[in-house]
Amino acid sequence: MSDILGKVTADQDFFKKILAKVPGFKGYIERGDRRLSDKILREKIADEFETHYQRVSSLQRDLIRQGELQYIDDLEASALKLRQFIDRVRTASYGYAGLFDAIKIKQDELDQVYQYDYALLELSDEVRSAVDNVETSIGTEGLDAAIRHLQTVSQQCVDAFNKRSEVMQGITSES
Repeated sequence: MSDILGKVTADQDFFKKILAKVPGFKGYIERGDRRLSDKILREKIADEFETHYQRVSSLQRDLIRQGELQYIDDLEASALKLRQFIDRVRTASYGYAGLFDAIKIKQDELDQVYQYDYALLELSDEVRSAVDNVETSIGTEGLDAAIRHLQTVSQQCVDAFNKRSEVMQGITSES
């Protein structure tokens, strides 16, 4: 997996990066807004990835129509990883209000959560680019490589969410 955090930790404030990507996101500043903020962020992430998932499904249908059945299984593997990621993002508990009110979270821990939140948003751009690449590669020799790249990026999404979950569990277990 590429260094997701390396991309995120480049000299910008994670909170500002998240605010720039998510219209309507109030942030984690006010305790009463944390649960709502987390929900808004998760919905934004899931909605963006849902669009990518729909595009992959459309590409599968295109390949079937063109008789390129040998690519369907590999493309389906990417679609399943994206669906898994979307489902995890949508169904994960919105714990910021109760979670962060119940314990005194340290700024470095909160920064780590921001890093992962932003990494999830950044992965949307990578998935979009990978899907674009598959789309433009249909009918060319580069289609195999484009699909493999989409599979890799799709797995990175699942891995990034799992790491974020580990961070959240670490924070809650310290209380």
